[in-house]
Amino acid sequence: MMITNVAILGATGSVGRATLDVIARHPERFRVWAVTGHHQVGQLADIARVHQPKVVGVRTGQEASFEASYAHRSAEYAPQPEVVSGTAGLEAIAACPEVDTVVAAIAGAAGLPSVASAIGAGKRVLIANKEPLVMMGEYLMSAATEAGALVLPVDSEHNAIFQCLPTAYRNTVMGQPPQESNETAGGRYPWNVAAVTLTASGGPFLNTPIEALAEVTPTQAAKHPNWSMGRKISIDSATMMNKALELIEACVYFSLPPSAVQILIHPQSIVHSLVEFDDKSVLAQMAVADMRVPIANALAYPERITSGAATLDLAAIGSLDFLTPDRQRFPCLDLARVVATAGGTGPAVLNAANEVAVDEFCEGKVRFTDIVPIVEETVDRMPFSDISGVQQVLDADGRARILAKEVSSRYRL
Repeated sequence: MMITNVAILGATGSVGRATLDVIARHPERFRVWAVTGHHQVGQLADIARVHQPKVVGVRTGQEASFEASYAHRSAEYAPQPEVVSGTAGLEAIAACPEVDTVVAAIAGAAGLPSVASAIGAGKRVLIANKEPLVMMGEYLMSAATEAGALVLPVDSEHNAIFQCLPTAYRNTVMGQPPQESNETAGGRYPWNVAAVTLTASGGPFLNTPIEALAEVTPTQAAKHPNWSMGRKISIDSATMMNKALELIEACVYFSLPPSAVQILIHPQSIVHSLVEFDDKSVLAQMAVADMRVPIANALAYPERITSGAATLDLAAIGSLDFLTPDRQRFPCLDLARVVATAGGTGPAVLNAANEVAVDEFCEGKVRFTDIVPIVEETVDRMPFSDISGVQQVLDADGRARILAKEVSSRYRL
């Protein structure tokens, strides 16, 4: 069996660590070729000591700090990995000829250039950071087709849909412009797919009185009830902006319009997504809330390997609950449908404004309940345009951040 060389972009985050765990269980199949990190130099050095990558990527200016930290942790005979830095270093790793698979797990818009680089180089790209596909998904999926890259979803919800779809749908429809079948009444879609449903836990404030949300703290908002995730994505789960972004991502991945993507609150996070077909059959993917499950699926696709996750015990769980999202409590879901329909740079603007608003909340400058209004006003005031390339989207992202900062200043506490 050929060994697959894997580059993990964002190795110190929760997805990166879970990926390392899965890979360590299958040394006969995978090798960690490269890892990158941003702030946590010590943790990155620990990862490098254990997994012995050929290349390590760090933030510009942290090269010496990493090398010293690695030398302190490693035996004298341990080989020193090559150290690269900055965006250029990330892009070089993503496109490196020796790398077979790239796991894209850098949070936020910062992950876009390296994802574009990996796709352009024809890699097998496992996307855990939804922002690149939200920001310019149709462009990237088209580029993947041209370059022969295979883009696989690691987000648990999108990976669940991927598993439930017919193989023919995956091979012929995914990544193409949304299309309706003229042969079936009711606006159904290719291969008899009628709709897909993304589930959401509802976050930590699902049952909190709406009037009390203005007083919640960043620490409270970052405590996800089921998943172990980073701070920003946990806060996005509390506002359900995470699910809003996933709606846009699903439209791109599965070539569906927003009207065919539904959201359902499921507090137990056991059913990760559902696919409905024209005959009214519904297929659902279930598993414990453990990111190693979708990571293992994507790493080994089309085969399956052990993930290390626990076995799902439905009898022990007892019951599963499902709720329709409260649009007053979670207004960003309607906003996402508007932006997804508009297309162009709209989703990039939405994402940028949200990153700014969440940062302002984490710094104690605005209230939790100000996050979505800041995003809404930024989206309303920012003109959208068609996408012609990565730099254009990054420029739109930058302008949206400036505008979102201006908008948020009027909400300051």
